[in-house]
Amino acid sequence: MKLTIVICSHNRSELLTIALNSIYNAVKPVNYNISVLVIANACTDTTLTDLEQYKIKQSIYCQDIPLLIEEESKKGKSFALNRAINIVKEGYLCFMDDDQMLDKEYFKAVLNALNDYPDSTMLCGPLHADWKGIEPKWIYETGKYQINPLPFPLFDLGNMTLLITDEIQTPPGGQVIIRRDVFTRVGKFREDLGPTGHNLVGSEDTDFFLRAIKNNEIFRYIPSIIQYHHIDYDRFKITYLINNSFKRNRSLTIALYSKNKPPLYLWLKLLNYFFKALLSFNSIRIRFYLVRCAAISGQISGYLKK
Repeated sequence: MKLTIVICSHNRSELLTIALNSIYNAVKPVNYNISVLVIANACTDTTLTDLEQYKIKQSIYCQDIPLLIEEESKKGKSFALNRAINIVKEGYLCFMDDDQMLDKEYFKAVLNALNDYPDSTMLCGPLHADWKGIEPKWIYETGKYQINPLPFPLFDLGNMTLLITDEIQTPPGGQVIIRRDVFTRVGKFREDLGPTGHNLVGSEDTDFFLRAIKNNEIFRYIPSIIQYHHIDYDRFKITYLINNSFKRNRSLTIALYSKNKPPLYLWLKLLNYFFKALLSFNSIRIRFYLVRCAAISGQISGYLKK
């Protein structure tokens, strides 16, 4: 059973090193066949040099998990993802973002899941925040004024194994395991979607997952397959929250909806949130309504784009 950890990275060498360390520090199961493939996507920093140095050092300590480095000159995550699919010819692609870390028991959990559910062609698990305890209080808000989307992807469907359908929230793309032959049946990632550099555009993963589900691929959530997301404290700034909300909702609308005219209710919602932001005198409420304004504006922009 061959597992290939796939990381697509653009100009984030420090975070990439942390991600790689989590792979090589994870518990290795017996009789495993694991390799790591890093796609350096249009990198202009020290990523390639740092990767070559990392590869030399790591080969001394862990020769049985080879590190393969490839470049993708076309800037855009979807180009890098599709490059990885072209390189990996068999087994399972275990996707991981360069700002994420594997749980120490990750490999054991993946292999157990594939043994327990051999009909699965796709797997995912929880994505938890790597909290440091110094986050602003509003990030823990769970009531009426909870910020959504959060400034980083989190995912948790509970402690029970379940099938992912089009009626269940799909995961972020950075923690999904996909059998190689799925791409033969479903196709690859849409290259008109997904982030270019660090511009926050997404939905290449959502689009792919919905196509896979429509094609009757068996997609399971396994609670023991855990990854952690690095916390970038710059993302707590209101400017980032607004930009993130706008671009994420815009790309989701482009991916999910076929209409090319924004529904009237979206304009009404936008006006409602705008005036509530103006008339609020509480920072939690103001932040919430501004983010909602950005989200609705993103949806409207997505419809107009179509």
